[in-house]
Amino acid sequence: MSGAAPAPLAAGHTVRGSHSLRGLRTTEHWFDVPLDHGAPSGERLSVFAREVVSARHADPDQLPWLLYLQGGPGSGAPRATSLSGWLAEAAEHFRVLLLDQRGTGLSSPVNRQTLPLRGDAAAQAAYLRRFRADSIVHDAEAIRRALGLERWSTLGQSYGGFITLTYLSLAPEGLERSLITGGLAPLSGHAERVYRATYARMAARNREYFEWYPGDRATLDEVFEHVSRVREILPDGRPVTRGLVQMLGQYLGGNARVHQLHHVLEQPFVRTRDGRRLADTFVETLQQQVSRLSNPLYALMHESIYGQAGLGRRHDGPGGVATAWAADRVLAEFPDFRPEAAQPLLTGEMVYPWYFADDPALAPLRETAEVLAGIDDWEDLYDLEVLAENRVPVAAAVYSDDVYVDRELSLETAARVRGLRVWESADFHHDGIADDGAHILRTLLAMTSPVGAESDDAPVSVGAEEGRS
Repeated sequence: MSGAAPAPLAAGHTVRGSHSLRGLRTTEHWFDVPLDHGAPSGERLSVFAREVVSARHADPDQLPWLLYLQGGPGSGAPRATSLSGWLAEAAEHFRVLLLDQRGTGLSSPVNRQTLPLRGDAAAQAAYLRRFRADSIVHDAEAIRRALGLERWSTLGQSYGGFITLTYLSLAPEGLERSLITGGLAPLSGHAERVYRATYARMAARNREYFEWYPGDRATLDEVFEHVSRVREILPDGRPVTRGLVQMLGQYLGGNARVHQLHHVLEQPFVRTRDGRRLADTFVETLQQQVSRLSNPLYALMHESIYGQAGLGRRHDGPGGVATAWAADRVLAEFPDFRPEAAQPLLTGEMVYPWYFADDPALAPLRETAEVLAGIDDWEDLYDLEVLAENRVPVAAAVYSDDVYVDRELSLETAARVRGLRVWESADFHHDGIADDGAHILRTLLAMTSPVGAESDDAPVSVGAEEGRS
């Protein structure tokens, strides 16, 4: 490996390190961007991105660039130590830029330690308004210009796909082509409709899982019954509740991860001098699933990604444009997901108010979360007129049974983006890019090649693969 001293480049851009390891070369880029791109002379943020290229390319400067937009919100970009999966495929064709979106990773991180520096809850919420997809797109454009690029391609996974739709709305002139995996956001309607769809998807996924592993239903019921009467404590000090156990449902969103849940439930108990207790291995796994210590922005900002000014004027339900804890309110329509149900179903990516009373990593941010949930004047994230006239080649992988980004809502969005080509597959779930990312990326690249990108104004559906468990 080799290191490099900080080297000033274009205004607001510094390279602070380059390394070679295991068939790849990485370069660490730092960019200085405005907190509010509408007020460029105001406060600044530091944004980090890591460039990855295959070591086999003798002259990577000749390669086009691909910006990777990570899922989330609130997750830093992958930390690559070798080339495999989608990244190996991408590195065959591109210089890949793995962006830590503002507030994540090394990019002016936001958490319980840093947010109080902003002031009270209202001040913290005002600051966080600048951490949505529109600001991330403006960061990306500033980075593209700092790199001296006319255009580049993007790959957006999950929430990264949401950001891509905002990019296509706000700055399509910067895009050569865009690829989306499991991330076609609804362009209209309140957040409630998202959770109605995903609760239904999660219920079906629960049924599917317990058909594969019928004994796990009884085991899970034993765990629910046990934590209702015996005080069990997580390593972070909070008691284990039925609601926390339900969060193991996050395993259900993946092809391979879903089967890892069976191993979690193989031996949740152990005999001790105090009687039957939860096994340390089970408790440790549960802690890893439920803690937001490393990504509090996920819980803080999750529902805000569905908040738009234009949507509220067309919505007559509770909360208006405010998301107002939509997942929690819609829960009343799906009683099998309530913790007090006789056999509670496992939950997914929903965020509930009690998280902020329960999780030590979120408790200091409880008032801030309430302010965010009540915001009723969010900025629009999408320009429907621009999307209807889109000229950028776009291909999206839509997973038929995705429990986090609903198929019907995804296809509704695809129909509103001119020329967007859909590849629907029942062969993957939300983590498809981690399961067989090279195949998925090759497919989407072919669909946006000069020949593959030719299409009518309507979206094109390209096949549907057979499902696998």
